[in-house]
Amino acid sequence: MLESPVIEIKNLDHFFGKGQLKKQVLFDINLDIMAGEVIILTGPSGSGKTTLLTLIGGLRSVSDGSLKLLGKELCNASGKQLVEARRRIGYIFQAHNLHKSLTAQQNVQMGLELHREYSVGEMRSKSAEMLEFVGLGNRSNYYPEDLSGGQKQRVAIARALVSHPKIVLADEPTAALDKKSGRDVVNLMQKLAKEQGCTILMVTHDNRILDIADRIVHMEDGQLSNANLQLVTAG
Repeated sequence: MLESPVIEIKNLDHFFGKGQLKKQVLFDINLDIMAGEVIILTGPSGSGKTTLLTLIGGLRSVSDGSLKLLGKELCNASGKQLVEARRRIGYIFQAHNLHKSLTAQQNVQMGLELHREYSVGEMRSKSAEMLEFVGLGNRSNYYPEDLSGGQKQRVAIARALVSHPKIVLADEPTAALDKKSGRDVVNLMQKLAKEQGCTILMVTHDNRILDIADRIVHMEDGQLSNANLQLVTAG
């Protein structure tokens, strides 16, 4: 039996605005992503990469076409269905989006708050365990202002992965980091994702990290090119 894609996009179009201001920003997107794949999405600024990421993540409603996430259709999905989709995804943003008033551990714990099956004690222990995983066990009580850029991004990764999501979406996760911190962050993402068996879709302009991808997908002017051809061979 053939494995189904965890992300399955067919003939997807997307528009911003209405009436005379309506503008098409994504054109006939077709893309299948399988479990465990690390996919990098490249392309110039304004080409639609982040828009596509937000649609896959259930952060916007799909305008036209089909977008299935773990077998569930997101086109014309209700608000409740979009929330349900978001529960199964880990997000990592360029600006790590940590809450300044919360410790590292409390920030990671926020990644479990949509998951009502965990008690407060379980949430605490899982977040502490994930900080150990990312090498910040000794920084669990530090506030973001007392952490370096690379450490903040590792806290963000821990928050994204603490619920063991099937899919991780990352938008320019290394943009604000120096070369070593950026490399450490993507290596960590790759390692934890492989250990947890999840799929990573990452938007980046950072040519230094393209080698971690199983496949590189290029987007320009709202269209994908060579979506299934640019396979990265292991060195």
